[in-house]
Amino acid sequence: MKNIAVIGSGTMGNGIAHTFAQSGYNVAMIDIKQEALDKAMGTISKNLDRIVAKGTITEADKAQTLKNITTYTSIKEGVKNADLVVEAATENVELKLNIFRELDAACSAETILATNTSSISITKIASVTKRADKVIGMHFMNPVPVMKLVEVIRGYSTSDAVTALIMELSKKLGKIPVEVNDYPGFVANKILMPMINEAIITLHEGTAGVEEIDTVMKLGMAHPMGPLQLADFIGLDVCLSILKVLQDGYGNPKYAPCPLLVNMVTAGHLGAKSGKGFYAYTPGSKELVVADMFRKKELA
Repeated sequence: MKNIAVIGSGTMGNGIAHTFAQSGYNVAMIDIKQEALDKAMGTISKNLDRIVAKGTITEADKAQTLKNITTYTSIKEGVKNADLVVEAATENVELKLNIFRELDAACSAETILATNTSSISITKIASVTKRADKVIGMHFMNPVPVMKLVEVIRGYSTSDAVTALIMELSKKLGKIPVEVNDYPGFVANKILMPMINEAIITLHEGTAGVEEIDTVMKLGMAHPMGPLQLADFIGLDVCLSILKVLQDGYGNPKYAPCPLLVNMVTAGHLGAKSGKGFYAYTPGSKELVVADMFRKKELA
Protein backbone atom coordinates (compact mmCIF):
# COMPACT_ATOMS: atom_id res chain seq x y z
CA MET A 1 0.00 0.00 0.00
CA LYS A 2 1.79 3.11 -1.27
CA ASN A 3 -0.77 5.52 -2.70
CA ILE A 4 -3.23 7.24 -0.36
CA ALA A 5 -6.02 9.65 -1.33
CA VAL A 6 -7.54 11.97 1.28
CA ILE A 7 -10.93 13.57 0.61
CA GLY A 8 -11.17 16.97 2.28
CA SER A 9 -8.44 19.45 3.18
CA GLY A 10 -9.86 20.92 6.40
CA THR A 11 -8.43 20.43 9.88
CA MET A 12 -8.74 16.64 9.83
CA GLY A 13 -8.04 16.17 6.13
CA ASN A 14 -4.80 18.12 6.06
CA GLY A 15 -3.70 16.45 9.30
CA ILE A 16 -4.30 12.99 7.81
CA ALA A 17 -2.51 13.95 4.58
CA HIS A 18 0.40 15.34 6.62
CA THR A 19 0.67 12.14 8.69
CA PHE A 20 0.69 9.78 5.70
CA ALA A 21 3.11 11.97 3.74
CA GLN A 22 5.53 12.26 6.65
CA SER A 23 5.49 8.45 6.89
CA GLY A 24 6.62 8.20 3.25
CA TYR A 25 3.34 7.55 1.44
CA ASN A 26 2.33 9.22 -1.81
CA VAL A 27 -0.71 11.34 -0.93
CA ALA A 28 -3.38 12.83 -3.17
CA MET A 29 -5.24 15.51 -1.18
CA ILE A 30 -8.61 16.30 -2.79
CA ASP A 31 -10.99 19.20 -2.26
CA ILE A 32 -13.51 21.03 -4.43
CA LYS A 33 -11.62 24.35 -4.29
CA GLN A 34 -7.95 24.98 -5.06
CA GLU A 35 -7.97 27.83 -2.52
CA ALA A 36 -8.81 25.35 0.23
CA LEU A 37 -6.02 23.06 -0.91
CA ASP A 38 -3.50 25.90 -0.98
CA LYS A 39 -4.52 26.91 2.54
CA ALA A 40 -4.15 23.28 3.68
CA MET A 41 -0.64 23.03 2.21
CA GLY A 42 0.26 26.23 4.07
CA THR A 43 -1.04 24.72 7.30
CA ILE A 44 0.93 21.51 6.77
CA SER A 45 4.09 23.54 6.07
CA LYS A 46 3.66 25.55 9.28
CA ASN A 47 3.02 22.41 11.32
CA LEU A 48 6.14 20.82 9.86
CA ASP A 49 8.10 23.95 10.80
CA ARG A 50 7.12 23.38 14.43
CA ILE A 51 8.41 19.80 14.26
CA VAL A 52 11.66 20.97 12.64
CA ALA A 53 12.09 23.56 15.41
CA LYS A 54 11.80 20.79 18.00
CA GLY A 55 14.54 18.83 16.24
CA THR A 56 12.28 15.84 15.54
CA ILE A 57 12.72 16.09 11.77
CA THR A 58 15.11 17.98 9.45
CA GLU A 59 14.44 20.59 6.77
CA ALA A 60 15.08 17.83 4.22
CA ASP A 61 12.38 15.69 5.88
CA LYS A 62 9.97 18.62 5.67
CA ALA A 63 10.73 19.15 1.99
CA GLN A 64 10.19 15.46 1.24
CA THR A 65 6.91 15.39 3.17
CA LEU A 66 5.55 18.31 1.14
CA LYS A 67 6.83 16.69 -2.06
CA ASN A 68 4.86 13.55 -1.19
CA ILE A 69 1.55 15.48 -1.40
CA THR A 70 -0.20 16.32 -4.67
CA THR A 71 -3.44 18.32 -4.69
CA TYR A 72 -6.51 17.70 -6.85
CA THR A 73 -9.92 19.30 -7.29
CA SER A 74 -11.30 16.19 -9.02
CA ILE A 75 -12.11 13.00 -7.12
CA LYS A 76 -11.85 10.93 -10.29
CA GLU A 77 -8.31 12.19 -11.01
CA GLY A 78 -7.16 12.11 -7.41
CA VAL A 79 -8.16 8.53 -6.62
CA LYS A 80 -7.04 7.03 -9.93
CA ASN A 81 -4.06 5.15 -8.42
CA ALA A 82 -5.19 5.00 -4.80
CA ASP A 83 -4.72 1.85 -2.74
CA LEU A 84 -6.62 3.48 0.11
CA VAL A 85 -8.97 6.47 0.23
CA VAL A 86 -9.61 8.22 3.55
CA GLU A 87 -12.68 10.47 3.48
CA ALA A 88 -12.48 13.44 5.86
CA ALA A 89 -15.31 15.67 4.68
CA THR A 90 -17.81 17.52 6.87
CA GLU A 91 -19.75 15.36 9.35
CA ASN A 92 -22.89 15.21 7.22
CA VAL A 93 -24.56 11.91 6.38
CA GLU A 94 -25.85 12.75 2.91
CA LEU A 95 -22.57 14.37 1.87
CA LYS A 96 -20.62 11.30 2.93
CA LEU A 97 -23.02 8.92 1.19
CA ASN A 98 -22.70 10.90 -2.06
CA ILE A 99 -18.91 10.90 -1.78
CA PHE A 100 -18.82 7.14 -1.26
CA ARG A 101 -21.09 6.55 -4.25
CA GLU A 102 -18.66 8.57 -6.34
CA LEU A 103 -15.62 6.82 -4.87
CA ASP A 104 -17.11 3.39 -5.50
CA ALA A 105 -17.55 4.25 -9.19
CA ALA A 106 -14.16 5.95 -9.60
CA CYS A 107 -11.82 3.64 -7.69
CA SER A 108 -10.27 0.32 -8.62
CA ALA A 109 -12.20 -2.70 -7.34
CA GLU A 110 -9.31 -3.43 -4.95
CA THR A 111 -9.21 0.03 -3.36
CA ILE A 112 -10.11 0.18 0.34
CA LEU A 113 -12.47 3.01 1.27
CA ALA A 114 -12.12 4.45 4.76
CA THR A 115 -14.00 7.25 6.51
CA ASN A 116 -12.78 9.49 9.31
CA THR A 117 -16.34 9.95 10.59
CA SER A 118 -16.55 10.42 14.33
CA SER A 119 -20.03 8.92 14.74
CA ILE A 120 -21.86 8.05 11.49
CA SER A 121 -22.54 4.36 10.82
CA ILE A 122 -19.85 2.64 8.75
CA THR A 123 -22.45 0.05 7.74
CA LYS A 124 -24.74 2.77 6.37
CA ILE A 125 -21.88 4.36 4.42
CA ALA A 126 -20.83 0.96 3.06
CA SER A 127 -24.39 0.20 1.95
CA VAL A 128 -24.18 2.70 -0.94
CA THR A 129 -21.14 0.90 -2.40
CA LYS A 130 -20.60 -2.45 -4.10
CA ARG A 131 -17.62 -3.22 -1.83
CA ALA A 132 -19.03 -3.27 1.70
CA ASP A 133 -16.28 -5.69 2.72
CA LYS A 134 -13.67 -3.02 1.85
CA VAL A 135 -15.30 -0.09 3.71
CA ILE A 136 -13.96 0.73 7.18
CA GLY A 137 -13.69 3.56 9.69
CA MET A 138 -10.37 5.24 10.51
CA HIS A 139 -11.26 7.80 13.18
CA PHE A 140 -8.15 9.88 13.77
CA MET A 141 -7.96 12.26 16.73
CA ASN A 142 -7.27 16.00 16.42
CA PRO A 143 -4.53 17.19 15.95
CA VAL A 144 -3.78 14.19 13.76
CA PRO A 145 0.03 14.50 13.55
CA VAL A 146 0.24 14.58 17.36
CA MET A 147 -2.49 12.29 18.71
CA LYS A 148 -1.65 8.59 18.84
CA LEU A 149 -5.10 6.99 18.81
CA VAL A 150 -6.91 5.71 15.73
CA GLU A 151 -10.32 4.11 16.23
CA VAL A 152 -10.56 1.40 13.57
CA ILE A 153 -14.26 0.72 13.11
CA ARG A 154 -15.42 -2.34 11.27
CA GLY A 155 -18.83 -2.18 9.64
CA TYR A 156 -21.22 -5.11 9.59
CA SER A 157 -19.61 -6.47 6.40
CA THR A 158 -16.00 -5.28 6.75
CA SER A 159 -13.70 -8.23 6.15
CA ASP A 160 -11.16 -9.56 8.64
CA ALA A 161 -8.40 -9.05 6.05
CA VAL A 162 -9.22 -5.37 5.52
CA THR A 163 -9.47 -4.77 9.27
CA ALA A 164 -6.09 -6.41 9.87
CA LEU A 165 -4.53 -4.40 7.04
CA ILE A 166 -5.80 -1.07 8.40
CA MET A 167 -4.72 -1.97 11.94
CA GLU A 168 -1.21 -2.67 10.66
CA LEU A 169 -1.16 0.44 8.49
CA SER A 170 -2.11 2.59 11.50
CA LYS A 171 0.88 1.19 13.39
CA LYS A 172 3.16 2.08 10.47
CA LEU A 173 1.98 5.68 10.87
CA GLY A 174 3.21 5.60 14.46
CA LYS A 175 -0.35 5.39 15.79
CA ILE A 176 -1.98 3.06 18.28
CA PRO A 177 -5.07 1.51 16.64
CA VAL A 178 -8.02 0.22 18.66
CA GLU A 179 -10.55 -2.02 16.92
CA VAL A 180 -14.19 -1.24 17.73
CA ASN A 181 -17.57 -2.27 16.38
CA ASP A 182 -19.98 -0.11 14.43
CA TYR A 183 -22.47 1.39 16.86
CA PRO A 184 -23.43 5.09 17.18
CA GLY A 185 -20.55 7.18 18.49
CA PHE A 186 -18.24 4.15 18.50
CA VAL A 187 -16.24 4.31 21.79
CA ALA A 188 -14.63 7.75 21.94
CA ASN A 189 -17.69 9.87 21.27
CA LYS A 190 -20.21 7.60 22.96
CA ILE A 191 -18.36 8.38 26.19
CA LEU A 192 -17.01 11.87 25.47
CA MET A 193 -20.10 13.62 24.07
CA PRO A 194 -22.45 12.87 27.00
CA MET A 195 -19.73 14.24 29.31
CA ILE A 196 -19.44 17.45 27.25
CA ASN A 197 -23.23 17.72 27.09
CA GLU A 198 -23.48 17.30 30.87
CA ALA A 199 -20.90 20.07 31.34
CA ILE A 200 -23.06 22.35 29.15
CA ILE A 201 -26.18 21.39 31.14
CA THR A 202 -24.28 22.19 34.36
CA LEU A 203 -23.48 25.65 32.97
CA HIS A 204 -27.03 26.13 31.64
CA GLU A 205 -28.56 25.30 35.03
CA GLY A 206 -26.30 27.79 36.77
CA THR A 207 -24.47 25.28 38.94
CA ALA A 208 -21.11 26.87 38.06
CA GLY A 209 -19.46 29.10 35.46
CA VAL A 210 -17.34 28.18 32.43
CA GLU A 211 -13.95 28.49 34.15
CA GLU A 212 -15.19 26.78 37.29
CA ILE A 213 -16.50 23.74 35.39
CA ASP A 214 -13.34 23.40 33.34
CA THR A 215 -11.11 23.86 36.39
CA VAL A 216 -12.91 21.12 38.32
CA MET A 217 -12.41 18.65 35.46
CA LYS A 218 -8.77 19.65 34.88
CA LEU A 219 -7.64 19.64 38.50
CA GLY A 220 -10.05 17.09 39.92
CA MET A 221 -10.10 14.54 37.09
CA ALA A 222 -6.64 15.24 35.59
CA HIS A 223 -8.09 16.15 32.18
CA PRO A 224 -5.60 18.16 30.11
CA MET A 225 -8.42 20.40 28.89
CA GLY A 226 -11.80 21.21 30.40
CA PRO A 227 -14.93 19.86 28.63
CA LEU A 228 -16.19 23.29 27.58
CA GLN A 229 -12.84 24.33 26.11
CA LEU A 230 -12.64 20.93 24.42
CA ALA A 231 -16.11 21.43 22.95
CA ASP A 232 -14.96 24.76 21.51
CA PHE A 233 -11.90 23.06 20.06
CA ILE A 234 -13.92 20.22 18.48
CA GLY A 235 -16.57 22.63 17.17
CA LEU A 236 -19.95 23.06 18.83
CA ASP A 237 -21.70 22.19 15.56
CA VAL A 238 -19.78 18.91 15.44
CA CYS A 239 -20.69 18.16 19.07
CA LEU A 240 -24.35 18.83 18.30
CA SER A 241 -24.25 16.62 15.22
CA ILE A 242 -22.72 13.71 17.14
CA LEU A 243 -25.22 14.02 19.99
CA LYS A 244 -28.06 13.86 17.44
CA VAL A 245 -26.53 10.69 15.95
CA LEU A 246 -26.37 9.17 19.45
CA GLN A 247 -29.94 10.24 20.25
CA ASP A 248 -31.31 8.88 16.97
CA GLY A 249 -29.19 5.71 17.05
CA TYR A 250 -30.03 4.65 20.60
CA GLY A 251 -33.41 6.34 21.03
CA ASN A 252 -32.36 7.29 24.54
CA PRO A 253 -33.23 10.76 25.92
CA LYS A 254 -29.97 10.86 27.89
CA TYR A 255 -28.24 11.84 24.63
CA ALA A 256 -30.55 14.80 23.94
CA PRO A 257 -28.39 17.90 23.35
CA CYS A 258 -28.66 20.72 25.88
CA PRO A 259 -30.87 23.59 24.59
CA LEU A 260 -27.97 25.99 25.26
CA LEU A 261 -25.78 24.06 22.82
CA VAL A 262 -28.57 24.12 20.20
CA ASN A 263 -28.99 27.88 20.61
CA MET A 264 -25.25 28.56 20.37
CA VAL A 265 -24.93 26.60 17.14
CA THR A 266 -28.03 28.26 15.71
CA ALA A 267 -26.49 31.66 16.53
CA GLY A 268 -23.25 30.71 14.76
CA HIS A 269 -21.17 30.51 17.94
CA LEU A 270 -19.29 27.35 16.99
CA GLY A 271 -16.21 27.61 19.18
CA ALA A 272 -12.61 28.33 18.21
CA LYS A 273 -13.24 28.16 14.46
CA SER A 274 -15.87 30.93 14.58
CA GLY A 275 -14.02 33.00 17.17
CA LYS A 276 -16.68 32.59 19.83
CA GLY A 277 -18.02 29.71 21.88
CA PHE A 278 -17.77 29.25 25.63
CA TYR A 279 -14.57 31.23 25.27
CA ALA A 280 -13.68 34.14 22.97
CA TYR A 281 -10.78 33.58 20.56
CA THR A 282 -8.51 36.28 19.17
CA PRO A 283 -6.16 35.31 16.29
CA GLY A 284 -2.59 34.99 17.55
CA SER A 285 -3.57 35.16 21.24
CA LYS A 286 -3.02 32.20 23.54
CA GLU A 287 -4.94 33.79 26.43
CA LEU A 288 -8.14 31.94 27.32
CA VAL A 289 -10.96 34.45 27.84
CA VAL A 290 -14.53 33.49 28.78
CA ALA A 291 -17.06 34.73 26.21
CA ASP A 292 -19.01 37.83 27.26
CA MET A 293 -22.35 36.07 27.60
CA PHE A 294 -20.91 33.58 30.13
CA ARG A 295 -19.18 36.04 32.42
CA LYS A 296 -22.27 36.11 34.61
CA LYS A 297 -22.93 33.02 36.68
CA GLU A 298 -26.69 32.97 36.04
CA LEU A 299 -27.99 32.27 32.57
CA ALA A 300 -31.39 33.71 31.73
